[in-house]
Amino acid sequence: MPHIKLSKRSVKSVQAVERATIFYDTELTGFALRVRPSGVAAWMIEYRPGAGGRGVPPRRLVLGRTNALTPDEARKLAASLLAKVKLGADPAADRAQARKAETVGEVLDLFMNNHIRPKRKVRTAVLFEGYVKNHLKPALGRIKAPALSKAEVERLHRSVGRTHPVAANRVVAFLAAAYAYGIRSGSLPKGTDNPAARIEKFREQSRERFLSAAELARLGEAIREAETVGIPWAEPDRANPKSKHAPKLHENRLTVVSPYAAAALRLLIFTGARLREILDLQWDHVDLDRGFLFLPDSKTGKKSIVLGGAASAVLATLPRCGKFVIAGNDPERPRADLQRPWALVCRQAGLDGVRLHDLRHSFASVGAGTGLGLPIIGKLLGHLNAKTTERYAHLAADPVRCAADNVSAAIAKAMGEAPEYYGDHETVVR
Repeated sequence: MPHIKLSKRSVKSVQAVERATIFYDTELTGFALRVRPSGVAAWMIEYRPGAGGRGVPPRRLVLGRTNALTPDEARKLAASLLAKVKLGADPAADRAQARKAETVGEVLDLFMNNHIRPKRKVRTAVLFEGYVKNHLKPALGRIKAPALSKAEVERLHRSVGRTHPVAANRVVAFLAAAYAYGIRSGSLPKGTDNPAARIEKFREQSRERFLSAAELARLGEAIREAETVGIPWAEPDRANPKSKHAPKLHENRLTVVSPYAAAALRLLIFTGARLREILDLQWDHVDLDRGFLFLPDSKTGKKSIVLGGAASAVLATLPRCGKFVIAGNDPERPRADLQRPWALVCRQAGLDGVRLHDLRHSFASVGAGTGLGLPIIGKLLGHLNAKTTERYAHLAADPVRCAADNVSAAIAKAMGEAPEYYGDHETVVR
């Protein structure tokens, strides 16, 4: 075991060797140079992990070749690592573990298979699969999970956010959850940082939309027209190569929606239920005698929905065709969506940009406008957390609104303005 002072000069003076030889530094214990018969020389450290002592086998860690690190750089790196060894670190074991560590793609698969699919709803799992397939794996999948940097995550976040800022926020949040699971389950090396944590998200604006009384009137008229005489056909976009419709259609053709699609729209309006709660609804869940829908599962778990008279009337008059209330082409499977009938009705009612989920917001809005308190509104909507219902707090301010009406009316009357307004306030559904 030759010992020399490792420097630029001494390295150049090392003669060719017949077998791999290690030259130990005379000044920094554990710092060494390994030379092979091929002439390749590399810096390394040798140490005994843990408590040390002769009973502990030594470990070696290569720092880099002599053409990549100068003697001073190698000595500085060696001193830093050996100091950590004295504090209990094991850099050779850490490097070996890092080599075996999963890639980002493998961490995502582990999270999906062991946590998301067994414990989340199918539609939630499908949504997350889209994040993995469309965004995360193509950009980050082959990177070693412990080596993924925050800068790489931020780059992906910006890239997705150029067109879909909300989706970009969800993708990063999912990645952060996958890393948290990997660290918690021990599938990632101890001490691995979560590179997706504390990434500044894009600002998300609330998309709440409440239909006015006039808009609800137009919507009701459009649904009745759609299920009876039909609505004039809208010419399909001929520039869209994926259009399933014939390019030439009679200009006077009318489209009639099925009674089940019309019933689904009315139930969404009259109950404030979520879309899947209505489309997945089975006749076994309906109790018209007591006026309830008893859902065995929903976004918030087991749930009951109170039926008003209008909703009960829709269900009482709807023909039964299979086990699902909203029958589709396959009586054994729930209807996939309501996009086509909803788009048709919205166009006829002049409700551009209104989403099906806005019917739920409008249900809550009407409740607030009629003086219902937030706890009752939350109960009707099936909110588990009172904070979820607080978004409607500004609508449930009827006493304050009445006071404002009285004060402004008195002032306007004193000014001699709009005398016909006093005492006859129009009720507006927000």
